Formats: sequence, C-alpha cells, structure tokens
Amino acid sequence: MLQPPDMKLWRGRVDSGEGELGRRWHQLARPVAQATETGAVIVGFACDVGVSRNQGRPGAKRAPEFIRRMLANLPVRGCTDIFDAGDVICAAEALEEAQDELAGLVARQLDAGLFPLVLGGGHEVAYGSFAGLGRHLHGQAQPASIGIINLDAHFDLRLETFASSGTPFLQIADHCAAADWPFHYCCLGISDFSNSAALFARAKALGVLWRRDEDMTLNKLDQLLVTVTAFMARVDHLYLTICLDVLPAAVAPGVSAPAARGVSLEVIEPLIDRICASGKLRLADIAELNPDKDIDQRTARVAARLAGRIIEGRTLGQGRGAQTAQQDHLREV
Repeated sequence: MLQPPDMKLWRGRVDSGEGELGRRWHQLARPVAQATETGAVIVGFACDVGVSRNQGRPGAKRAPEFIRRMLANLPVRGCTDIFDAGDVICAAEALEEAQDELAGLVARQLDAGLFPLVLGGGHEVAYGSFAGLGRHLHGQAQPASIGIINLDAHFDLRLETFASSGTPFLQIADHCAAADWPFHYCCLGISDFSNSAALFARAKALGVLWRRDEDMTLNKLDQLLVTVTAFMARVDHLYLTICLDVLPAAVAPGVSAPAARGVSLEVIEPLIDRICASGKLRLADIAELNPDKDIDQRTARVAARLAGRIIEGRTLGQGRGAQTAQQDHLREV
C-alpha cells in the first residue's frame, strides 16, 4: 500500500534573518506531485517483515519517519529540489507485494528524471530498489550494466525458500540471470564473524568483489578508493545501498545486528563521495535503522547525514564528477 507523503514531518528551525543561506531542507521539501524538474525524491519503505523472517530484531518499519525528521533540519548546501513520494507500507506478511510496489514507485521516479533515495526498512528494501532500476532500464538496446555497491557487514546472499533481509542480493543475482544481465556486486565492510563459510563460498561463486571490515581502515583508504573506482569503470549505472550495521555499534546502535567492529565514518564518507562523483549513480537506499533500539537518535542522525551527503554529492557529481573521478583514478594508479 502506498501512503501519501506526510509533509508535517518536514519541520525544523527557521533562521529568517539569514536569508537564502540560512535555509534548511524542510523549507525545500515538497510533495512529489509538485515535481516539475530534476531533483531528489525521498521514498519510504516501511517494512521489517524481512528482518523478522531473518530472525532479526523488528522495528525498522518505523525508520522512514525518523530519518525524515532528521533530514528536515539539515542545512541546504548542494541540493535545490527535494521531493517526497510517501511510503510503501508492507501489510502483514505481504513482503513480496511490497517489494513489487516499491519497484514500480522507484521506476516511475526514475522515468520522471528524479533521483530516488529510498529509506528502509530492513535490507529487504534492496530487491525492490534494484527491481525498480531494472524496470526503468528495461528495453534499452544494450543489456543493463548495473553495478551494486553495498556498504554492509553482511553479504545478504542467504539461500532460503522465502525472501528476507538476508536474501536480497541472491534475489538480484537470480533477477540478473533471468534477464541475461551481468551481476556486478561489490560488498564493502564484510565481517568474518557475521557470515558463514557457505556465504563466502556463494559470494566467490557469483564473482562478488568484497572487502572485510578489518581491511577498511583509514590507512588503507587510498587502496579502497582505487578498488571502487575500478569497479565503477566496468559498469554504466550504479546502485548504492547502505546497511547501517556496517558502522561501529557506538555510532549506529539502532540496528537489528550492531557491529562488534564496523567501519568508521572517516572511511565510509570518502567512499560515498567517490561514488557520487562518478556521475553514474542512479539510485540509493539506506537500510536497517531500528528506532526502537536507537540511543539518543544516534543512528537516525547518521542515516540523515549519509542521506544528505548522497543527495548533495550526487547533485554535484552529475556535472563534473565523472571527469574528476577518472583523473583521480589515473593519478592513483
């Protein structure tokens, strides 16, 4: 079920004496029905059925509301147009229907020239997001070459008889195989202690590129940037998905599975910047905020920070990023 945007969530501080430079996101946000030009559109996926099926801690269905409240007070920097398309609500156990509805909603926003940022929900959101991008690209003369970059402690390639927050990237692999598309999957932040040997074997069999959390340190950032840049060069379109459990538990306590180690923001944010600067980013989502488990809204705040960084970085990246990223890559290699 699609719930229309609740614009009452877009409220915050007004610095009237500061003029245009004092504006905040809530002063830009409009319902998507008013969209007349390119911009970013917030899409909510109010669902944690996949988390429950994956034996996790439910609560993520409330995340879109909490992230919007944090987004509302962000200062305006690079973005100029923010729209809200409302929330896909997952009723009872109807996860597959909700994923299909999300796919349709994402595809419509892409068709309209907007950049969708989807707020989960559990990481089951990923299959709906990717399917929406796939619908948008369907019918092109060349097979869709989509690169998936997942910042996550988990592969989410679990083999099950039902969809869950642990299965979306295996579902995507199957989707690609059925459509005769290549499967380009890069997963950054993998924990050795949160993925079974079976998952590592499946990732290897599917040709997944991954880096472990212990290899994602600040002193290895330059190597990581080279790796990500090389991955992006192989594809035409990028889908960025962030599971908040990639971050240390002290930074993101409000998730289903808090990280014992995690990857610091000092590493995560430059990677996001490089992805946005590529000029290829078509879609992004943020998953696994569980407001019921959050402390002082830390996780909601970091989710909003990352969302703001993506939207602003992508806006700037569309104009000059592809050239800059290529120049950086040449300097580094």
